[in-house]
Amino acid sequence: MPDIAAVNGLERDAFVALLGGVFEHAAWVAEVAWLSRPFADVSDLHAAMMDAVRAAQPDRRLAFFNGHPELAGPEARAKRMTAESVSEQGAAGLDRMQQEDANTFDQLNLAYRRKFGFPFIVAVRGRDRSEILALFEARLLRPRDDEASAALDEIAAITRMRLDRLVSTASS
Repeated sequence: MPDIAAVNGLERDAFVALLGGVFEHAAWVAEVAWLSRPFADVSDLHAAMMDAVRAAQPDRRLAFFNGHPELAGPEARAKRMTAESVSEQGAAGLDRMQQEDANTFDQLNLAYRRKFGFPFIVAVRGRDRSEILALFEARLLRPRDDEASAALDEIAAITRMRLDRLVSTASS
């Protein structure tokens, strides 16, 4: 696992190869963040990556949101997602539910996408199915701008956990 000094020394293509999958189907985030090197630490790297997402044009950010799989949706049950998403949703048991629970998630996913225009995004690691369902139902009641902000906060949590598994926080 490389440390931040090693990450700072990577050429663009190697940097993107290492970190391009941290943000779901959005290697462009790593490409933009690479321009902000050097990073003081993993937190600084993560902040640069989140800044890239926040600074993106609204249509690009919406496409980015839509690159995320539906929570416990058909892709999850068939395990046709990125390896990270399969692992994360699987750890919360969202890939192996009773049909009644799957139907509930399918209905919530449909209602959410109709209202907001993108899938429900939540950091599932460390949360159980009942907590996730409660969040899903509560967030469906929010205004669109608040929900887009919440989705970015959840993406920040997800991607920080992913970065921590890729880049050593130990100093060299």
